[in-house]
Amino acid sequence: MDILGVDEAGRGSVLGPMVIAGVIVPEKMEKVLERMGVKDSKRLAPHRRTILSRKLRKMFEYDLIVISAREIDEMRADGINLNEIEKNAMEELILRLKPEKAIVDAVDVKAERFQENLHNDTGFDIIAEHKADDNYIQVSAASIIAKAERDAQIEEINKNFIKQGGIGSGYPSDPTTKKFLTNYTYDEMPDFVRRSWNTIAKMK
Repeated sequence: MDILGVDEAGRGSVLGPMVIAGVIVPEKMEKVLERMGVKDSKRLAPHRRTILSRKLRKMFEYDLIVISAREIDEMRADGINLNEIEKNAMEELILRLKPEKAIVDAVDVKAERFQENLHNDTGFDIIAEHKADDNYIQVSAASIIAKAERDAQIEEINKNFIKQGGIGSGYPSDPTTKKFLTNYTYDEMPDFVRRSWNTIAKMK
């Protein structure tokens, strides 16, 4: 059976995009991924994540949706919350890749409700669970591709701010990210900043 794993990177970040990745991994290839060391991207060193992402992209059918900080702000201004933004992207990936089954990391506190909604909206067989990136290797693979893509985009942004000390990982808890936002002296924050985030609102 061809199984699609879907996961995101950058959901809680204040800088940069949110990336949602989907990768189709046939059941017969699960052991191969285990031997490759595929696991949730957060438990892998960045260099290892990049190498694995390249391999996965060559081995399997995959797709990405990259939602910029500006797009996130615009959707939130239109009343679309982050859960809905992510769910819509997941639906799009499922419809594009047309798997026999899709496994996703549930973004609703009620995973069963999220699973039912995703099934009703796509017509596909869905498994939605919390911590799916830990429990299903297809979702782990998607997590690696999403995180590596986001890392690359953050690195591109960072190149323009090396003299100022860089932008960090983009997450509110990162001291380098905090310092960048605090010290940014221009009237308007750049487009890669999610201006609708509480972190930014508190600075105004």
